[in-house]
Amino acid sequence: MDTTSIKNLFKLKSIPIETPKEEPIKPEIDPTEESPEESRKRTYHESGYRDSSRTSGNHSTLSICLDAVYSKFQNEEKEMVEKQQKLKESYVNEQKNRDTEIKALTVSQETKEELLKTKNKEIENHQNTIETLKSEILDLPRNPEKYNVKATRGASAKFLIGVILLVPITLYLATFYISTSYSAFFKTFDAKSTIIQSVLDANAWEKAWNDGFIEVAFVTLIPFVFLGLGFLIHMFGENKTKANYVKLGLLFIVTFVFDSILAYEIESKLYELNKTFDSPPFDLKIAFTKIQFWGIIFAGFIVYIIWGVVFDFVMKEHREKDKIKSEQEIRQKAVLSLTEKINILKNEIEEILANIGNTKELIIKTRGRIEELQNIIDGVIIPTKDYKLYASEYVQGWITFIGEKIAVSKTEKQTMIDDCISSYTTSLETVGANSDNQNLVYLSSL
Repeated sequence: MDTTSIKNLFKLKSIPIETPKEEPIKPEIDPTEESPEESRKRTYHESGYRDSSRTSGNHSTLSICLDAVYSKFQNEEKEMVEKQQKLKESYVNEQKNRDTEIKALTVSQETKEELLKTKNKEIENHQNTIETLKSEILDLPRNPEKYNVKATRGASAKFLIGVILLVPITLYLATFYISTSYSAFFKTFDAKSTIIQSVLDANAWEKAWNDGFIEVAFVTLIPFVFLGLGFLIHMFGENKTKANYVKLGLLFIVTFVFDSILAYEIESKLYELNKTFDSPPFDLKIAFTKIQFWGIIFAGFIVYIIWGVVFDFVMKEHREKDKIKSEQEIRQKAVLSLTEKINILKNEIEEILANIGNTKELIIKTRGRIEELQNIIDGVIIPTKDYKLYASEYVQGWITFIGEKIAVSKTEKQTMIDDCISSYTTSLETVGANSDNQNLVYLSSL
């Protein structure tokens, strides 16, 4: 309410000049015809008129009187139980809603805390499982039967020994077949050379290289033929069927025949080199009687069989090793999967902790609001709109006395009225009743 409106509110009416001895005749009002509000307004108006008469309308005294008026209004409002209950009804309802909200938040927090415990327990279980799996990964090669793995203990050591034996045997076969194949098909024998020099030529591959591409390719690749035959021994031995046994027998026969051809060709060239006019033509009957013939066969065939057996053993040990490795890989994958689950659970736990923190903060704020509402309910609510109405009635009574009874000039009288209006405005602001919000309430805790 601005100063102009207040002045208009308290604007004086023109009144006739009265004789000092005569009192104005006031109409009698039947109180039974007044509403409680009108009666209360009249009481405040009369109080203002009476208090102004006692202080000659002094504006400084008005400020003190308005404090008393506010205290009186406050006490009156306190005595109006039904009105207070009505004013506090919205606060009571809000407090009930806040209590319900607190209960819901508490239940929610307890649920989240239980969920947090569950997820922490899951992480603990996963971590224990990971430790167990890592222990099994290390123990599997030593005790495979402990984990129901059908693998021979110590397979890695046997596999390593087999590989160590297989390498020199392979080099021997390569050297033997390069030399014997070159001697059997391409070499021109020298009568001055010994039998060993004729059969096993240390420079066989170099001589084949000098002879041409066909020669060097033949002697280089022929060892792989025998290595391939040795590999077939392992393959046919994988499945123990009659058909595979027949194939395995044919394989030995073919290898033996091929070695016999090499031995026959070498022995034939040696025979032609040393024969006389009385020597018969070289044939199988003569070859079978030569020790070099059988030596060449068994130097290659027997070693070839040994290579095939060792290779088969190495492959079986590798398979045993693969069983253990496969079980280790299964456990390693399980460790990775559990680690990923732990990371997911940790992220979920962080979210739950954040929610619990927000819930606790909300509970604290809600409890603070409940306490604030309780203070309002326990106190006295002062409706500012009503107070301004009755306070204005009081000031009107005060100013009415100034206008009617103070014998001063018009200018001085207006100054007195303006000072009173200023005191009134200040009083409203002091008690918080001069707000534009008509629904503003002032709380006084008693």
